[in-house]
Amino acid sequence: LLLQVVFQAQMFSEQGAFDFQGVVDAISEKLIRRHPHVFQAEQYQNLDPEQVSALWKQIKQQEKQGKVQSRLDEVKHAPALVQAHEIQSKAAQLGFDFETVEDAYGKLDEELAELQQAINNQKADEIQEEFGDCLFSLINVGRKLGLSSETALLATIHKFRSRFAFIEQQAQRQRKDLQAMSLAEMDELWEQAKRQLKYQEKDNEVAASPQQS
Repeated sequence: LLLQVVFQAQMFSEQGAFDFQGVVDAISEKLIRRHPHVFQAEQYQNLDPEQVSALWKQIKQQEKQGKVQSRLDEVKHAPALVQAHEIQSKAAQLGFDFETVEDAYGKLDEELAELQQAINNQKADEIQEEFGDCLFSLINVGRKLGLSSETALLATIHKFRSRFAFIEQQAQRQRKDLQAMSLAEMDELWEQAKRQLKYQEKDNEVAASPQQS
């Protein structure tokens, strides 16, 4: 668990967001602030457990009051694709949404053009920002189409796995080292995989369909 915390902190530190020391300081400050009966024992030494609990809740409520509240705060932490979809849905419920799929797709085109410009500028932070905007816009197109981006991506991952497994099997049958094969050879096997798996899907659909009398 600590490894994950350090890893995430290092990743965001490289992006200039925050570092591990900042995380530790923030946690320490919160612990001290929320537990005055421990860190300011002389002042709060006569509190019973119920009073300690009430004080903790009071301090926590004060922290919330000091923050800017947003309707999007209702969206819980989740995988990025799911969270993006839920945030967009929540915003749409409040009227902040494109009217049509075409409008959403137009925004995606706009973001793709900005990503290309960022790539041309060769600025890593700009590229990452625009890439994120493209993903967010693509998820929004999917939402407008009534699709789940998470489900769609999982289906594509499964499809890629199946096709790549076919390439590996064919390379083994041909007694070839996959790493030694040229890209053209692998592309040829990839196209074979697409055709083969498509035929298999059709056969499965026929087998699963009710028998015609």
